[in-house]
This record gives sequence, structure tokens and C-alpha cells, in this order.
Amino acid sequence: MTFGRLHLGPALYPFLSANPKLELTLDLDDRRVDAAADGYDAVLRHGPILDSRLMAWRLAPSRRVLIASPQYLENNGRPASIAELEQHRGIFYTNRGIADWRFPTPGGTVVVRGQFGLGLNNGDMIRDAAIAGLGIALMPMFAVWQAIDTGELAMIDIGVTAELEYIYMAHPEGRRASVKLRALADHLRAAFGSPPYWDKTIKV
Repeated sequence: MTFGRLHLGPALYPFLSANPKLELTLDLDDRRVDAAADGYDAVLRHGPILDSRLMAWRLAPSRRVLIASPQYLENNGRPASIAELEQHRGIFYTNRGIADWRFPTPGGTVVVRGQFGLGLNNGDMIRDAAIAGLGIALMPMFAVWQAIDTGELAMIDIGVTAELEYIYMAHPEGRRASVKLRALADHLRAAFGSPPYWDKTIKV
């Protein structure tokens, strides 16, 4: 829902204005729906596509970063390694679980299990909880780039970066993608950019 509010809506409106005869129903929800069974022509997803019945198109890369408020880091210290990160209070996205903090290393992917402090199923609330100083969160740049720009949040460098993810549009494999759906995917891909606009001005 965070991505829909911040990025999908603003990208969609010009497309709909340019195509006034197009009919679109948009259902925003953080849960993962069954696209085929629930009758959707397409779904947008952030992260891996685990349903083999879906044909997926990449719309934009999505970089995730560790963030916390400057006040939290002042009070609790700034972790500089995976081992130090494990000692900190975490704010976790419950739709993915506590094992979501995954970092590729030369020796293989390391799953960091920070101290559970707060679990939430909405990106806006995770960002706001981090701004309030309640812990460290691993969040996509599309949700936190503005708070980083304003100084409300600070990025944390532990020497490794989280697994790169993508924003996808996916449609049921048994349904041939329509010209309208392909046109929408092309428009969204161009609107987000590569690298996406929320990721251009901030470097780790």
C-alpha cells in the first residue's frame, strides 16, 4: 500500500488521462492475493515472485536499506557489522517475518535476526515507527527516501547490502497479456525510471 500511495497512483494518473476510454479498478492491499483465483488481470508485487503460475515483468529495481532515527543511533550506537546489528532492536514487516533481513556475503547469504521490538504489516507505519526512534528497520528506498533527505532517518552501513529486489507486474500464465496491460507496464517502467527516481539522489 505504501508503494501504491507514493508511486503507483502518481504514475497511473497521467496514463489514465491519456487513455480516457480505459477502465481500471485498483485494489490496494499489503497481502499477497492469488491473481488467477481472485480474477485479477495483473498484480504488482515488491520482492520475489513465488507463484509459478504467474508471468512477471520487471518494472523497477528496488534497493532496501537499514534505517533508524538519528536519536535512536545516538542513544543506542550505530551498528557497523552483522554481529553488531543482531544486538539492536528491530522493527519487522510481519508479512515477511523476522527472517527478512537477508544479506549476501562471499560465504553465502546471512539471515540476521535482530531483537524483536515491533512487528507491523504496513510500510508507512514501519517508517513512522523508525522515525519515532523505536528501532532499526530494513526498508525499500521507495518508502524512506524523503525521510532520509530531510534527516528524519539515517542509513546504516554494516559493510554488506541487502538482497536487491524488484517491483514486478505479473499476470496469470494462462491469460494472454492484453495490449492495454503491456502499454500500462511500459508506461510504469518509464515513469519509475532505471535507476528509479527515488534512488537517484541518495548513495549508500
